[in-house]
Amino acid sequence: MRYNIFLVFLLLNLIHAAKSHLDLAWAQRSIKNRSSRDVSCREGMEYEHDNICCLHCPAGTYVKKACLTVSEKGVCEPCEFDTYTEHDNGLRKCLSCSKCRIDHETTAKCTSTQNTRCKCKQGSFCLPDQACEVCKKCSRCKIDEETVKSCTDISNTVCRKRSSLGSSSSVTFIVVVPLIAMLAIIVVIVYWTKSKPSKTAVTSRSPREMIKICMGDSEEVKEEWQNAHNSMIDDSSQLQPFLEQNYAERESLRKLVPLNGEESLKKTFDFFEEMDVHYHNRFFRFIGLSDNSIKSAESLFPEDRIYELLKIWMEKEGLKADFNSLIEALIYLDQRLSAENIIAKAISNGYFKYEDE
Repeated sequence: MRYNIFLVFLLLNLIHAAKSHLDLAWAQRSIKNRSSRDVSCREGMEYEHDNICCLHCPAGTYVKKACLTVSEKGVCEPCEFDTYTEHDNGLRKCLSCSKCRIDHETTAKCTSTQNTRCKCKQGSFCLPDQACEVCKKCSRCKIDEETVKSCTDISNTVCRKRSSLGSSSSVTFIVVVPLIAMLAIIVVIVYWTKSKPSKTAVTSRSPREMIKICMGDSEEVKEEWQNAHNSMIDDSSQLQPFLEQNYAERESLRKLVPLNGEESLKKTFDFFEEMDVHYHNRFFRFIGLSDNSIKSAESLFPEDRIYELLKIWMEKEGLKADFNSLIEALIYLDQRLSAENIIAKAISNGYFKYEDE
């Protein structure tokens, strides 16, 4: 019995000692936490370390070793290559420099005090108030719209409908002018048919001289018509050298060769947005596309329409598909400026080079 009482007494002492030890540890932790909370470092100037405030290291460095005395600066170490800190800081290591994405271009390289600066490539944008997962392609105004604000790397193109006066003028020009030309042709044909000589006509030996038609009434009118006809012949003879020169220019074009085969040709398709929209259908007919193929892409935006139709052309031509053929088509349609701009972009982007270089 005495032995049991002794064990109980011993157990109670042990429990009391353990409780005292826990209370002491809790009290010490509370004092430490309270001390940590009581430390108030100056924001933007100091950082807390072991319950004291140390001065920040300057931009371009980091804290290699914290201070041991209040309001002193510890050991600051310069950032290593490809790392940076832009502001005074209490960081234990510098931040890694960012890399520009494939759809971005670098505007400023990373330094010890500045991260890499990037922006969307020309022709694309990202709105600053939205998460930019990928740069979006700039919109192009439609035929019946005008550009109010051009696209930048942080804003899309702003378009608005053309004024009713401008629209009506355009419609009038597109519709009325061809009708007038057609009526003029019909009048000339009818007049020529009615005034065709039924009697023997005597002409001079020189085609430039006035042709007199020996018949009854309206002699003077017929004479004037013949003079106009001769004038048209003269104009045709003057136009011939121009046509021959144009053909010679096409023949003398320097041949371009791809640097990456079929892929080089496909990458130039976007450059043909340079072409005047009024020449689109004529251009695609000239390179051999059917009216059905051209009409099938009418619902697309102009830039998407050009790309899709050139893909159809490329599939149709197969191994014969040639960038030079497209350039010659533009030259033939008197779109030399567009052709030169497209060639310049193809060369500067590393898709093509001149064969003789």
